[in-house]
Amino acid sequence: MENRPDNSDNNYNGLLSKISDTYKQGFQRAVAAVNTNMVTTYWKIGQYIVEFEQGGQVKAEYGKELLTRLSKDLTFAHGKGFSLSNVYQMRQFFIRYPIFQTVSGKSERLTWSHFCELIPIDNQLEREFYEIQCQNENWNVRELKRQKKSSLFLRLAVSKDKEGILQLAKNGQTLQKPADIIREPCILEFLKIPEPFQFNETDLETRLIDHLQEFLLELGKGFAFIGRQYRITLGNTHYHIDLVFYHRILKCFVLIDLKKEKAGYEDVGQMNMYLGYFENEENTEGDNPPIGIVLAKEKDDLLVKYAMHNISSQLFINKYQLYLPDKEELRREIERQLKIEKEYLPQ
Repeated sequence: MENRPDNSDNNYNGLLSKISDTYKQGFQRAVAAVNTNMVTTYWKIGQYIVEFEQGGQVKAEYGKELLTRLSKDLTFAHGKGFSLSNVYQMRQFFIRYPIFQTVSGKSERLTWSHFCELIPIDNQLEREFYEIQCQNENWNVRELKRQKKSSLFLRLAVSKDKEGILQLAKNGQTLQKPADIIREPCILEFLKIPEPFQFNETDLETRLIDHLQEFLLELGKGFAFIGRQYRITLGNTHYHIDLVFYHRILKCFVLIDLKKEKAGYEDVGQMNMYLGYFENEENTEGDNPPIGIVLAKEKDDLLVKYAMHNISSQLFINKYQLYLPDKEELRREIERQLKIEKEYLPQ
């Protein structure tokens, strides 16, 4: 009797899965190849323009006229893709990345749209930081725009010395200890709460949950949401932790309590109690000690210093802002606190 293939649902589903996986992998490789070729092409176009200019074939005052003419003629010949702004970006692309090997190594992870966001960043250290973060955290273009707008590099750099800033630019934000997850201040401009505006902690918590994707992006890589108003019971008394996360990289719970105004010493004691409860009652094998963050609009550094005397190093008082930070103010703070040489300051 002739052997027929087994057409049972299990075998068919296996076939369907193999075909789907193969198609997805092939499609992803095709998209990556298209992106790499696009980035390479635009880099070469930029090279041709710059070399033409440097060869003395165009005077500096006629540079814009050259780009305008190229835009018009290339659009006529090839259609879309050669607007004046695009031609200008291609030229700047080569100027920012004059070594092709640097571009080819990054084009596997960064699209042309990523590069368009990176090109305007004048300072090399700042630009390298965002390049690495895009690759490490798989940021899409929208996420990159948001992190640039919120001055992530400057916020992280404020708390570091010169060597720390150089490492930040070289390696991105590394997560090895609890303090590494703190971004001071935490920027919550995506909540679109005008100031002055009357709201309480519940309102703030609800808005954060409604914008959880943006909040997770602000918190950084590795956070997984566990729950809100997480109830714990001690001595027949119920307590509620505003927000609970789990950090996949540090392998620990992260507890966040929200304060609409200034954090007080009592907030430190309460969070320390939560940390003790979680470490003894919620942690399982393999979990590291939990991290506690009191997220407040204001904090008194001296009060915090004394309130946290002999308190767990896993506990942090972190400020939040409802508006984007002043970049110039951050630059001045870096200069004042760390006395970094001028060439290392972001431009």
